[in-house]
Amino acid sequence: MHGEAFAYTRQTLGWPAATLSSAAAPTAHAAAAALSGDATVAAGVYRIGAERDGDAFVFDNEKWAHERDVAPFSIARAPVTEAEMAAFTDDGGYRRAELWSADGWRWREAAGASSPVYWRRGDAGWEVREFATWRPLAPHRPVVHVAWFEADAFCRWAGRRLPSELEWEVAAAGEPDAGGGLAPGRRRRFPWGDGPPSPERACLDLRTSGPLEVGALPAGDSAFGCRQMIGNVWEWTATDFAPYPGFAIDPYKEYSEPWFGDHKVLRGGCYVTRARLLRTTWRNFYRPDRRDVLAGFRTCAPG
Repeated sequence: MHGEAFAYTRQTLGWPAATLSSAAAPTAHAAAAALSGDATVAAGVYRIGAERDGDAFVFDNEKWAHERDVAPFSIARAPVTEAEMAAFTDDGGYRRAELWSADGWRWREAAGASSPVYWRRGDAGWEVREFATWRPLAPHRPVVHVAWFEADAFCRWAGRRLPSELEWEVAAAGEPDAGGGLAPGRRRRFPWGDGPPSPERACLDLRTSGPLEVGALPAGDSAFGCRQMIGNVWEWTATDFAPYPGFAIDPYKEYSEPWFGDHKVLRGGCYVTRARLLRTTWRNFYRPDRRDVLAGFRTCAPG
């Protein structure tokens, strides 16, 4: 976790990317292209959170699994791309107060935000700084380093919404039954199944200097066809960070409880996150104004 913080601090400072892994980079880095469309999830019941007889260690905010009713929803198969975020920006998204929440607009004005951080206009269009290097905008790569407020405004512009934490976990770990409904009591440790992450399934461990294109790594798809729900970019959800029912503070007392209420939940990990750390129940959390962290987002259809 601290290694990831060091990595995004290097990005903030404009230093070259660090190397956290000696493993070879995934082969699909350059030309995987886009992935469009929604995955549809039927109504049902889902157990969100960590099971008592599951992992040897989980954080207190994952405890314990409990049943939640799931309304039907449709969620994007892939995160929002740099090209999509550029379209929002070029359409005046950062100048249109009606697209922003009241808190989000106050943040935007105070921050002077007129585009995603680390973006600039070049002679040939948008350029993005990736650690110490400026590169042309990569249309099919997921946008990263966006605040929750920016993701929320994009969704209003696009006529979409952020998924709830529950919806995100269902899309990542749930399974459909034979009739197309949500299979009760069945869920996966990872989107692709119970086997550990591998370079063919997830972009992790800083094997690349940035996220892969959103069409990469089809072997990592969830049962519903959602891609890259582990690795590549952390994904903002609509959910406020709060305790699960029956929450009890673990020995690391300052890990979760002080941050309940004013942080938003993120899920999934990013290209820097260590593979051994993650699972579909993992809950990350940041304040909605943070855009230095390696976060992007995917959207849901309204409803």
